[in-house]
Formats: sequence, structure tokens, C-alpha cells
Amino acid sequence: MTTPFSAPGWLRNPHLQTLYGSLLAPKPQVAYRRERWDTYDGDFVDLDFIDGPAGTPWVHLFHGLEGSSGSPYAKHLMALVKQRGWRGSVLNFRGCSGEPNRLARAYHSGDTPEVDWVLGRLKALAGDVPFYAAGVSLGGNVLLKWLGEQGDAALPRVTRAVAISAPVDLMAAGWALQTGFSSVYGKHFLSTLRKRSFDKLARFPGIFDGAKARAAKTLREFDDIFTAPIHGFAGVDDYYTRASSKPFLPAIRVPTLLLNAKDDPFLPERYLPRADEVSNAVKIEFPEQGGHVGFVSGFPGRIEWLPNRLMTFFERGA
Repeated sequence: MTTPFSAPGWLRNPHLQTLYGSLLAPKPQVAYRRERWDTYDGDFVDLDFIDGPAGTPWVHLFHGLEGSSGSPYAKHLMALVKQRGWRGSVLNFRGCSGEPNRLARAYHSGDTPEVDWVLGRLKALAGDVPFYAAGVSLGGNVLLKWLGEQGDAALPRVTRAVAISAPVDLMAAGWALQTGFSSVYGKHFLSTLRKRSFDKLARFPGIFDGAKARAAKTLREFDDIFTAPIHGFAGVDDYYTRASSKPFLPAIRVPTLLLNAKDDPFLPERYLPRADEVSNAVKIEFPEQGGHVGFVSGFPGRIEWLPNRLMTFFERGA
């Protein structure tokens, strides 16, 4: 399959394509309906819905690190869902909906109990119709991990799934985000996550070492100080090892599209899974270009290819 990614010469750097696509591409207006769900552990999550006629297919999205239902990729996908006359939903991970969550914990790359609970409730709402699940970046990793953990048990709930730019090997991704242009992304996430963590520290004194978090220079160091211990991991190596979805790919039984660009700065090409490292249910599609959740075409920037690719796979399985 040829992916129509083209841009002026100065924008052919995939990292710049991602940035320019997000900034300059037209953003659709999406009228969500929000629901707040109290969680099984005394917290809450906010979900945003696209309503449609009963009996129509349903598309659900898990967003990426520090994303939300307002992220451009979420709006573009949900706008297309609405255009099709389908129903859709986006989970805002804990603390990502514009309001701090109640507990000291936040969200992380391997939180499959949360995915299991959310998909169970959504499938009950959707009814006996095709139910499609997508995950972007962090959301893609956790969705793939859930699909592998569940195996055949996922089939009654999810008809087809897509993971976009998923860092399936978190150890490799953690090192990649410390080097070269990729470190720009790492520093950006470090800045936003550190601010969020200090807000938590003010509400829950002593939950982590603030001085060490302030001194952290990389996302990997921050995950060792905050993300891993807050969520019950022994440290960053334990977290990245146990939360990575790559070991679970051979157990996936739901028809799944794994879409990663070979030039994704989050995961070097050599760490992308080979055909013999996934189940027969997994279709791997690795375009030469696209960056991280970029896949931009034209000028001044169009990103319609990605949501259309997802909908094609959902509808046809190809």
C-alpha cells in the first residue's frame, strides 16, 4: 500500500511533518456528549461520546500520552464516525479531561484493568453490533496488551482493532526519547508530566520525591521516580518490561491492524515486530514515512489519511 505523504522539501522531516500537521491542518468541530464514570477504586474517568442511531457500529478510541478527546487525531476520527452515522467514544485517561482525578495514581502504558473495565461497559451500551477499538501511542500499547492478555476472550467484545504508533517495546522507546531529535518529544512530555505530578504532590504530600522529580532530565528518569512507583512497579525497568505489549502480540485473536511508520522517533525501526512475532490475526503495516501519529499529506497540511485508513480496516478488515 502506498501512503500519500508529501510536503515541501523543508517539511519532509517526519518529525516536522507531525508538528506542522497538528498545527496547520484544519481541525473539525466535534460535538461530544460527556459522561463521568465512577471507577471501581473510588476515582473517576470522563468519556466523550458521539451519539448515533441505536444498532449502528461503535468506534472507541484510547488516546496517547498527555492526549485527550480534544487531540487532533481523536477529533478527526470521531468526525468521520459521525459522518458515517455511527456511534463513538473516547476515554480520557485519569487526569486528562481537564480536571485532576481523585487519587494519587494517574494512568500508565500497561493499565489493562482500566481498558477491560471501560470496554466491558461500552460493549454493554453498544449492544450486539460491530464494536471497533483503536489506540494511539500509549493508548495503542495498552490496547494491544489487553488484546493479547485476553486472547479468545476479547472476541465477544471487540470486532476489529487498530493500534497507531504504539511503542510496543517501552524499553527501546525510553532510550530512543533521550537521543537526537526524538529527545524534543521526550522533553516536551517530561515538562507536562512533571507539572501534573507536582500538582499531585501538593494534594498528596510525600507520595514521591519532589526534589528527584525536579532534577529528572529524561522521561525515563521521571518514570523511575513517579510513574513506576505510583502504579506499583519496582522501578522503570520493571514498568517498561511488564507494560510493553510486544510479548503479548502472538496471543492476539481479534483481527488487528498494527500501524507504525518506520521513521517513528518513538520506536526505531529495528524494534518493530516482525511477522513471526505476531499472531495470524495481526496485520502489520509499516509505511516508510509518517513520523509519530503524523501521516501528513499535501500542503499546508492534511491528515485525513489516518482516520480513513482506520475506518477502512474497521469496515473491511483490510
